[in-house]
Amino acid sequence: MHIQVVNPNTSTETTALMVEMARLVVPAEVALSGLTARTGAALIVEPVALAVAADAVLALQGAIVGDAVIVAAFGDPGAEALRARLAVPVIGIGEASLRAAADQGRRFSIATTTPLLVPSIRARVDMLGFGALLASIRVTSQDPSALTADAVALEAALAELVEQCIAIDGAEAVIIGGGPLSRAARTIAARAPVPIIEPVPEAAKWVMRQLRNGS
Repeated sequence: MHIQVVNPNTSTETTALMVEMARLVVPAEVALSGLTARTGAALIVEPVALAVAADAVLALQGAIVGDAVIVAAFGDPGAEALRARLAVPVIGIGEASLRAAADQGRRFSIATTTPLLVPSIRARVDMLGFGALLASIRVTSQDPSALTADAVALEAALAELVEQCIAIDGAEAVIIGGGPLSRAARTIAARAPVPIIEPVPEAAKWVMRQLRNGS
């Protein structure tokens, strides 16, 4: 079996990170590879870049040869259109993490770094039917690109948001919303008092279930 991680932004470093995070939950006998968008932004931080990313994902269709596909941006750009075109399981990391967070009716929050994408995130939550369970969306105050480039500052800022989501908003689970935030999410998850939902590993778990069930 072969799973392909499609990165809707143009950063090959981010692609490698997300393949690494998927590998944490994918068995060694399953091949994993990454595809990186050829056009668009290195970091998706606003709605126009998200729309461009959707087109960039669809442009990669000819390079998709795997048995399952993960679209590895939190807004799931192009995921549904790609799913309609392919005969293999396709999941966006946003959808996978929302399904995991809302499991058994948990109230959940989203902690992320992109304030300009909050309306599209909320719309995605509502479209997937989880709006009633959403406790909050909390966003860091720093410039997203600068913060993502500073691992220590990123982890600290997201950890602070997680604390607020739990203490103020009553979240029973918190999604760290973004593929490039994967390493920070993993570290925060090790010490948080509620489940921290890591989008890339959750998407990898989802496609493995589909492959094992023959879907």
